[in-house]
Amino acid sequence: MNRDIRFPARALAAGLALSLTAGALWAHRGGGALNRADFPFSLFARPAGSASVFSADKGRLRITINGQQVGSEDFEISPSGDAWIQRSSMSAHTPDGPQIKAMGQLKLSASGAPIRYDWSAEAQRKATGSVEFASSTAKCLADLGAASPLRKDFMFPSPLIAVLDNNLYFQFGVLARLYDWKAGGKQSFPVLIPQDMVPGTISVESLGLQDAGKGKYEAVRVSSPDLEIMVYVDAIHRLMRVEVPSANVVIERE
Repeated sequence: MNRDIRFPARALAAGLALSLTAGALWAHRGGGALNRADFPFSLFARPAGSASVFSADKGRLRITINGQQVGSEDFEISPSGDAWIQRSSMSAHTPDGPQIKAMGQLKLSASGAPIRYDWSAEAQRKATGSVEFASSTAKCLADLGAASPLRKDFMFPSPLIAVLDNNLYFQFGVLARLYDWKAGGKQSFPVLIPQDMVPGTISVESLGLQDAGKGKYEAVRVSSPDLEIMVYVDAIHRLMRVEVPSANVVIERE
């Protein structure tokens, strides 16, 4: 059955009124395991030995709110043996608040299934964490400076889990690679937000070619019942632009 999900409204940092959790949070209400029946067969059917869904890429994203630049994210994705490594480093500022920093390193199989994720985040204080993925289980750890780190395990209906963490936008580019372009239509994905230790689901749908920013790109709508995010990729599915219309947020490749 379909489970209720939501986008918690959260500021990018204290003092910045942004009705977007910067990594896009989809909270799974009610707890328990997500239902395999909620997800398309294609998530389970990709052959293990098929060609990688990824290609090497490197660059910078400019983050703007109401047309004003507030930060940037440097990103890179490259092969590492049989796996792929995606790295991001984001820095942003608020009008009256502290500098915000976030870093993430995601190791993925060639088919797109996550293997390990390491992250750090800093605003008023610094936090670090990691996630180990074993088949359809995510073992999360977060060190928030307390006596003992927080630990949580989550089970998903598929090992092809989308990692969408706070303040790291190139992960939408990874999500666009997980989308089955040949099948098309609306597809659902299990998702994990590591910094918040929150699982959930998202809907991803291709809308075809559209004008956006500097050019004409393939548009992908990422949505929950509460929020819509537009993701634009070029002809070889490289991330070019992310828009959050309800918050006047634009993230664009430089």
